[in-house]
Amino acid sequence: MNDINSLYKLWKEKAVGDPDLVGELAEIDGKEDEILDRFYKNLEFGTAGLRGVIGAGTNRMNIYTVGQATQGLASFLLEEYESPSVAIAYDSRIKSDTFARYAAGVLAANGIKVYFYPELVPTPMLSFAVRRLGCKSGIIITASHNPAKYNGYKCYDPEGYQMTDAAADKTYSYIQKTDMFADVKTLDFEEGVKSGLIEYIGQDIIDEFYENVEKCCLSKDICKNTDLKVIYSPLNGTGNKHVRHMLSKIGIKNVSVVKEQELPDGNFPTCPYPNPEIRQVFECALEMTKTDKADLLLATDPDCDRVGIAVLNGDEYELMTGNEVGVLLTEYLLSRRKELGTLPENPIIVKSFVTTSLVNAVAAKYGAETVELLTGFKYIGECITKLEAKCEENRFVAGMEESYGYLVGTHARDKDAVVASTMICEMAAYYKSKGKSLYEVMQDIYREYGMYLNRVLNFAFEGAAGM
Repeated sequence: MNDINSLYKLWKEKAVGDPDLVGELAEIDGKEDEILDRFYKNLEFGTAGLRGVIGAGTNRMNIYTVGQATQGLASFLLEEYESPSVAIAYDSRIKSDTFARYAAGVLAANGIKVYFYPELVPTPMLSFAVRRLGCKSGIIITASHNPAKYNGYKCYDPEGYQMTDAAADKTYSYIQKTDMFADVKTLDFEEGVKSGLIEYIGQDIIDEFYENVEKCCLSKDICKNTDLKVIYSPLNGTGNKHVRHMLSKIGIKNVSVVKEQELPDGNFPTCPYPNPEIRQVFECALEMTKTDKADLLLATDPDCDRVGIAVLNGDEYELMTGNEVGVLLTEYLLSRRKELGTLPENPIIVKSFVTTSLVNAVAAKYGAETVELLTGFKYIGECITKLEAKCEENRFVAGMEESYGYLVGTHARDKDAVVASTMICEMAAYYKSKGKSLYEVMQDIYREYGMYLNRVLNFAFEGAAGM
């Protein structure tokens, strides 16, 4: 405990920039287990970023661990590129805006231009901005679907997907050399704005994102003419404005929003684990259906890169798995584009290798190749970029992971629940116009190709004791 106690004392002396940390450090004085859990290790820069419980210590998300990571990123970018710039976005989690502004100030203090979203936005809009603005990196402050006590920090490559292993390893080497109290350059956020080093991302970029999502649509007339009833929950996250805007744009007007989960709230009061994979997040929506039946229940996770659905089966609602939604999208996109004559030669469906092989069977029926990659959407983004380098990006039809992440179109290089929600609703409207629910369509697919069963097991081992 000696080294850990020394670290604890150092933090009590140095970590005075956030009153919440000062109070927390005072409160744990003499509590060895509490001190151990905060200082027994550093947050690791894994999968291109940090993720941890918010609070004081080297094993927590706070302005000092965020500052150290950002200084390491700045050092990496300044070595690799001439005049690099970085786009930054954040979600609705506790302290997300604080961490985002602090990171922007560190980059600006290093002379790096920052493009900053003026309000919380979905993660795919950060991916879009990195490419559209020609940035050399991007930062998103989010912990995706983790419980409220968590936050995170993800870094992006110039191509708009999460950092590849080589770039992440190099960045991490700089982070390890950075003393979080002595070596981090900082600049007040407002000073950075005044100096022009921090610039707000304009509505024009947001509108361009919407335009790119709209280009993916195949059946807007059917959406306008079919009264599809949708209940939508943004799970107190970033999807509210953007998903609703797109549904309205394609002609789906009958959308009710779950009031308890509508506005941004990092405490996630009705769903402590805001993950669209679990039934609990749909409880409020299911309650609404008792007086107002809907064809489709839709829920996006807090950073709006993943989406889950429940569909009507008789009088009951069935939660569809991430695999089933991926299969439905594969069937819909390939069959509908073939019908419309817009299916490219040698079409490609890209998926993680743990995603159901039923996708492969459906794709083969339409002459599409299935590309299977390691888990992590950055590999799907990388695949699109390689296709683009050969001027073959039009071959990409969709990318998917069984963990409820989907991408249609090449506007982003990360999973995108804005475009996925749009296409799921369009698909539901199309099949409703044919007199079928999505549940019935899925059963038709099983009858044609056979049953494919899958199960996910999750295990959590938290803190020093779990380690």
